[in-house]
Amino acid sequence: MNTTETTVLQRVMATGGGARHVTLIDPAKQSPEVAAQRAMVAVECGTSLIFVGGSTDTPDDVVHATCVAIQEALELRMFAASQDPESDSLHWDVPVVLFPGGAHALSPAADAITFMMLMNSTKRAFLVGEQVRGAPYIDRFGVEPLPTGYVVCAPGGRVGEVGEAELVQPDDVDAVHAYALCAKMYGFSLLYLEAGSGADTPVNPALIERARTVDGLALMVGGGLRTPSDVERAVRAGADWIVTGTITEESDDLVSLRERLQPMIEACT
Repeated sequence: MNTTETTVLQRVMATGGGARHVTLIDPAKQSPEVAAQRAMVAVECGTSLIFVGGSTDTPDDVVHATCVAIQEALELRMFAASQDPESDSLHWDVPVVLFPGGAHALSPAADAITFMMLMNSTKRAFLVGEQVRGAPYIDRFGVEPLPTGYVVCAPGGRVGEVGEAELVQPDDVDAVHAYALCAKMYGFSLLYLEAGSGADTPVNPALIERARTVDGLALMVGGGLRTPSDVERAVRAGADWIVTGTITEESDDLVSLRERLQPMIEACT
């Protein structure tokens, strides 16, 4: 997508006007067609990025089909808006970004990829192994990398288990500060604090506040954010981006998705 001249990274790093929202869509949890419908509802509600990924074992053909379906739906909405003088076609200029579980879950149809190091993993594969495997394909596809430090905080959920992460505990503000400094020194642009998909509690705002003291990083927070109040606390603590995914999967239909998502996105501002 990304029809403007700015890169996805420039758009992610832009500041002002409060936090922004990311809708995470796991291609393993629905068909590409349903994924596209859910993505359109999210954009209607004001989400600013669509992440595609999550599950560690989703094959690349499923990921690719999901990215294609979402891109095609966005293009149709943008074209329709361009024909209506009362509509803003740029509202539909929303990047589709890979959020991969590994080097197998890639697609040339994406605009960008969170090129992540799981910084507190004890497993080489998630520190550099999968990244080395995937880098030649990302380069060949021309997908824009978004250098991202990914830190899993307690409770951690499935990503903490699979990634064999030494979880950052809710009160360990010195550890999260050290990770943020390390991410900056590595030259990462994004720092993602993750409580785990479907976590029963979100990242402790104290951790967000401490990470926020390190300048030059766009701070993303996800996992366990189930209510507008959860979002407001994360934003007040310093989050630049709020990521939600489970509420999209749990919604029975598009009407209920809109009803649940709208107040979450409004809480970002």
